[in-house]
Amino acid sequence: MIDQFAKLKHERLRHMQRLATALLLVMLVLLAVSASLTSDYPWLHWVQAFAAAATVGAIADWFAVVALFHHPLGLPFPHTAIVPANKDRIGASLGQFVEHNFLTPENVTRELEGRNLILAVADWMVKPTNADAVSQRLCSLIPSALVTMADKDFKPFFDRVVPALLNKLEMSRAAAEILTILTANGRHEDLLIRTLQGIEAWLLKNHQLIRAKFSATSKFTPGVVASYIVNKFVNGIITLLHDAASDSSHPIRQQFDAFTLDFIDKLKHSPEYAKQLEALSQEFMLHLEREDYYTVVWNDVKQRILDDLEDDHSLLRIHVTDALIRVSVGLRADAVVQTKLNAWGVHAIETLVRRHAHQVSNLIAEVVRRWDPHELAEKLELEIGKDLQYIRINGTLVGGLVGLLLHAITYVG
Repeated sequence: MIDQFAKLKHERLRHMQRLATALLLVMLVLLAVSASLTSDYPWLHWVQAFAAAATVGAIADWFAVVALFHHPLGLPFPHTAIVPANKDRIGASLGQFVEHNFLTPENVTRELEGRNLILAVADWMVKPTNADAVSQRLCSLIPSALVTMADKDFKPFFDRVVPALLNKLEMSRAAAEILTILTANGRHEDLLIRTLQGIEAWLLKNHQLIRAKFSATSKFTPGVVASYIVNKFVNGIITLLHDAASDSSHPIRQQFDAFTLDFIDKLKHSPEYAKQLEALSQEFMLHLEREDYYTVVWNDVKQRILDDLEDDHSLLRIHVTDALIRVSVGLRADAVVQTKLNAWGVHAIETLVRRHAHQVSNLIAEVVRRWDPHELAEKLELEIGKDLQYIRINGTLVGGLVGLLLHAITYVG
């Protein structure tokens, strides 16, 4: 596609160059004819004046346009081939121009403030076809990333990184911090309640199974006695679990709280606990090294992902699409979040512009500096050369008219 655009631009440039050159040749022919026939046809002196001035204007403008990019006629006239000779300065000036006139915080905020970009994106993304298109683009990046990350390089990377991280990490203190977060504001109480309720539900559902197991292990106990014992035991346990789940001051709940707090305290301060967790960590790492877990797990995960993405009904892609739609629906319905995200986006972009605009300027200058001088001249000529040919055409016509006017002034005078 890029080559086609370049070819089209090249054809348009050559067409305009031929047109301007043809007009110059017409003026030369007109000048020669009028000069040779003026003695027979005196009125042709007007045509001769026009053609002479037009020829001078055409040649002058041809020289000026060509001198921007090349040496006219291949001869090294002074101050010609201006673009190649000043390539580095042009690149630096272009970078500074972009930095000071485009990449300014004022321009960015002026363009973004007052626009609800988040809502616009959400309105577009909420359509399943658009969300699916974005999902496909995102998921299409995954296979190449997985394949690029060669297996033989993956394990050594983790062999270096994971043990270093685990050795640096204080396992006991980290576990204590995690438990502190999990138990803050009584979160562990909900877990205990759900556990007690789950055990209670299991006992109610498997009452007959418990009685059968009791009878199987106590063959000489009469069935009536076995049923009585099992019923009493199970009902007692169920009552205990129910009471503990419903009463926040129940001894079991208090013991659980005390045990949890004591366990967290020991994780934070007990050297013995620290040594035990460190030993478990080292044993875990040795086990991974012996069993080659990195390679096995990585190959399995990678293959599962690749197989899923090759499927026309990829679950991963479906989940990504669904997530995009859900987020978009949520954003459309929440004006407060839209306002905050828009404000954050403007601030983030403004900050990036302030910090990195000069780097963009340097990047432009560096890219131009690396270009070959003739390559830069060709690129610029391809972009603006077509329009510059109008200077040649206008110079021919305007020069002719000015010459005609001057001839009229001198003739009349």
